[in-house]
Amino acid sequence: MFSETRYALNGDLRVAYRTSREGPRDIVYVPNWFTNCEVVPELPSFRGWVEAMTSLGRLIFFDQPGTGASDPVTPDALPTLEQWADSITGVLDDLGSSEAVLTASNAAFAPAALFAATHPSRTTALVVLDGFADASGTRFIQDEIEAAIARMWGSGKIQHQVNPDMPWNEEIRATWARMERLAASPRTVALMLQLVSELDVRAVLSTIRVPTLVVQHADGLVIPPAKGKFIAEHIPGAKYVEVSGRNWYHIVEPGWRASFQEIAEFLTGHQADVPEDRVLATVLFTDIVDSTRQAAEIGDRDWHALLDAHDAVVRAQLARFRGREVNTSGDGFLAMFDGPQRAIRCAMAIRDAVQSLGIEVRAGLHTGECEVRGDDIGGIAVHIGARVAALARANEVLVSSTLRDLVIGSGLEFEEHGAHQLKGVPGEWRLLAVASA
Repeated sequence: MFSETRYALNGDLRVAYRTSREGPRDIVYVPNWFTNCEVVPELPSFRGWVEAMTSLGRLIFFDQPGTGASDPVTPDALPTLEQWADSITGVLDDLGSSEAVLTASNAAFAPAALFAATHPSRTTALVVLDGFADASGTRFIQDEIEAAIARMWGSGKIQHQVNPDMPWNEEIRATWARMERLAASPRTVALMLQLVSELDVRAVLSTIRVPTLVVQHADGLVIPPAKGKFIAEHIPGAKYVEVSGRNWYHIVEPGWRASFQEIAEFLTGHQADVPEDRVLATVLFTDIVDSTRQAAEIGDRDWHALLDAHDAVVRAQLARFRGREVNTSGDGFLAMFDGPQRAIRCAMAIRDAVQSLGIEVRAGLHTGECEVRGDDIGGIAVHIGARVAALARANEVLVSSTLRDLVIGSGLEFEEHGAHQLKGVPGEWRLLAVASA
């Protein structure tokens, strides 16, 4: 969907950027100082918003100097606010674009505001998502918060803290951790946070003369709504909208649709129809028991042949029971089903069929609302399914009580497996093992 990374000139600095295909308007996502345009457009947490925004125009991502794929800078020569705004000019010039919509989140509002005020003829509109004109009253200026961000940087964990409503599991954490490491080093993060705490563009607001939309989370954890209201009250003619949610970003699950619809209506004059991508499904996780030991015993060549045979068996059973393969990871499968009984019977069939190969599998299942993200799925239901599978023993098909309740009358029988705390999932969960068909 996105171009290879290209470079625009901002003075003697090269600014990395990527674009989606051509559209009715150009939309620049003005970044903060912790992004990498090589990764951001494909980040699973952003995928839904990115795909929706590309329906409105050509979406442009870039990295500010000193971060991501752009030229590095030295600690004693960090870019100024003016230079950050000039990055927008450089990217638009390199694309041959006369004007664009600027979309900016949190601290990125400062360079976007300066550009919009300075270059109104090149600014189609300004969209502000949980922005602030000065950092006072935000959590950025608390020393302990800055220290925590720098200390945790590269682990992905800070993203869950500032986006508490965002779906979260180990896979999501790992993708964010990689993005962080490719975006900036902990030292760079500490330097940039210090600059962010000093940003103040309040004097610029009254000089902005472009159509402006300010969208703010009603219960923003990092940026209080008062910050967005202040921006809207001081930019002539600006529209202010509050949407529910606590996340720092408006472009992650679960709340991006509400913000996107406000943006779409503001830019096009009509409410966008966002495809529904939440469905009730049964998720199945399987993996080979004791795979590391077996691989070491038989060697790489025979192990890969065995894995190929295992994969063929699993796929044959998925086709038989109307399951959809979502992804594979090493010796494991994630699949989804539109019927819980079929999912359980498929798991049992896989368990029985692979025994002829001399291997054993474990399987875990849960039924719940899933978020469909292109060919992938996410959400708490997927997280629960993975945790259930991790507790299964060899040759065991383990299910949550939620799923068991949906197959009453099917002839399937279950044995109690006890109540469990599932890591990262609130509450106590009663699990059951499938006993017989």
